[in-house]
Amino acid sequence: MRTLIFRTAAPYLSSLMLLFSVFVLLRGHNEPGGGFIGGLIAVSAFAILGIAHGVPAVRRAMYFHPMAVSGFGLLLSALSGLLSFVYEVPFLTGIWTSVHLLGMEVDFSTVMFFDIGVYLVVVGSITSIALALEEREDN
Repeated sequence: MRTLIFRTAAPYLSSLMLLFSVFVLLRGHNEPGGGFIGGLIAVSAFAILGIAHGVPAVRRAMYFHPMAVSGFGLLLSALSGLLSFVYEVPFLTGIWTSVHLLGMEVDFSTVMFFDIGVYLVVVGSITSIALALEEREDN
């Protein structure tokens, strides 16, 4: 299924899917969505790119090794939970703060960092599995 139309449209479709996955990730702690669903959408984008252009194109697009992405996501999720011990509240309790950036007030929370960590774990681990299977199939 490596037609000219598919190979031409795949990078654009993958870019739109990655953008949508970030949208789903960031709205997830207020509405349906979140890190897991956003990560699955991002993995689907990498899968489409891999089907159209092969494993080397996906590895170039990811820039970091997928397992390094997964490890960083796990570290970020764990650190967001450990911050609750500093404030002496139960583990994984949401802690919120506001920061003034460029004249705007931006809210940050441990919930958001936990969701980003889950997103990175899903993207890294499932992409790593898919790339390993695809490389094995090519040999």
